[in-house]
Amino acid sequence: MSEVADGRILVTGALGQIGTDLVERLREIHGSEMVVASDIREIPDHPCVLNGPFLILDVLSDKILKLVPEENIQTIYHLAAILSANGEVNPELCESINVDGTRNILEAARIHGSRVFIPSSIAVFGPDAPKHAPQITALNPTTKYGMTKVDCEIMGMMYWINHGVDVRGIRYPGIISWKSQVSGGTTDYAVDIFHAALSEGKSYDCFLKADTKLPMMYMEDAIKATISLMDEPLESMSLARCGYNVSGLSFCAEELFSEIKKHIPDFICEYKPDVRQNYADSWPDSIDDSVARKDWNWQPSFELEELVEDMIKNLS
Repeated sequence: MSEVADGRILVTGALGQIGTDLVERLREIHGSEMVVASDIREIPDHPCVLNGPFLILDVLSDKILKLVPEENIQTIYHLAAILSANGEVNPELCESINVDGTRNILEAARIHGSRVFIPSSIAVFGPDAPKHAPQITALNPTTKYGMTKVDCEIMGMMYWINHGVDVRGIRYPGIISWKSQVSGGTTDYAVDIFHAALSEGKSYDCFLKADTKLPMMYMEDAIKATISLMDEPLESMSLARCGYNVSGLSFCAEELFSEIKKHIPDFICEYKPDVRQNYADSWPDSIDDSVARKDWNWQPSFELEELVEDMIKNLS
């Protein structure tokens, strides 16, 4: 990848769900020493800590301004964030980490000429968006998390337009992975349900309704989309550059349960919606990612059947 020709890669929030897989893949491509993992805390036995350089980094501190030149950072994958459900519990912290932390990263990139990946989310959409959400539509989220992601998309565009910082981003759907724990998102049921199915009790209380349909993506596709976007030449980017819609697949909770039950026949799922149902109801059912397909040839690989089979195989 051209991004590391003259420097290294920094991943913030590296111990999170996406960060764990992204660091592993980037180190496979570029070598361990070229990818610096960072997070606000250290987990000694975590693969990101064991298998390459790791730094403790609070994205709200000015340490990032010194770290980028000291570590020769050319590209930053900025994954540190407070997610949707946790963001509603502590909206002030969500605003601080997600917006102010992103501003610090962008300032460091502006000063030192780094490239930046800043993930967005389907949470940018509100109840007035079409249920099959297009790339360009009203962004009126009802969650604090969604509001911060809209702010970050706008901020990224301003740094590109006003300062020439190469900022790129993806509106992630719900991400499903077997390698790491989920961390406070509304779509987390789609990971929790597998752990419950493989537990001794083989039962799960789902916090969403059975017919709640949401856009989802298997982690392998999410990592592929992220790295593919950052691999593309600058001239391929359109005005969607800070928040490309990407689609993997869409399914409701009942469809996921039924597919798991094919592999684990005695699995039981009951539906007990809580406040997270309100967040899910404000989001689209599916995503139109035709702009990403046109600009950088995005194409997902996993459908529901393959996803479920792979999750059960690996978690088992």
